[in-house]
Amino acid sequence: MKITLTVDGAPRETVIDPGESLMDVLRREGKTSVKNGCDRGDCGSCAVLVDGKAVNACLVFAAQIDGAEIRTVEGLAGPGGLHPLQFTALDAGAVQCGFCTPGMLMTALDLLAVNPDPTEAEVRRALAGSYCRCTGYVKPVAAILAAAAILRGDGDA
Repeated sequence: MKITLTVDGAPRETVIDPGESLMDVLRREGKTSVKNGCDRGDCGSCAVLVDGKAVNACLVFAAQIDGAEIRTVEGLAGPGGLHPLQFTALDAGAVQCGFCTPGMLMTALDLLAVNPDPTEAEVRRALAGSYCRCTGYVKPVAAILAAAAILRGDGDA
């Protein structure tokens, strides 16, 4: 089956198996930030934006997203450098092994699009579907709050 997608701003046409997941298609397309941590939607490591909303790519059939716009961590940085979420994650030491980081960043991007000034509790609630074994969530939460301030114009990059 042939589908068309826009992945990180680039239109693509690809052939998929009817039961293939979006995660498998994106990894085959070279988007290695989309991690397979559980293949059940429990860990959030495969989170991407589909038409602006965070989804676990392992739970979405690729056939369901024909014509959709997909955004991965590979598409976050712009011509000026890292996205504020990427910068603050590095600056705050919120990246340890890095396995969960792409999914957390995409989940945070969805949150900040809807709520540009979240509380710590709201960030923690948004990250509830992201399983991290390394960080303890303190630094990722701080990084997301710092990125929110930068995106609002209240913080320094």
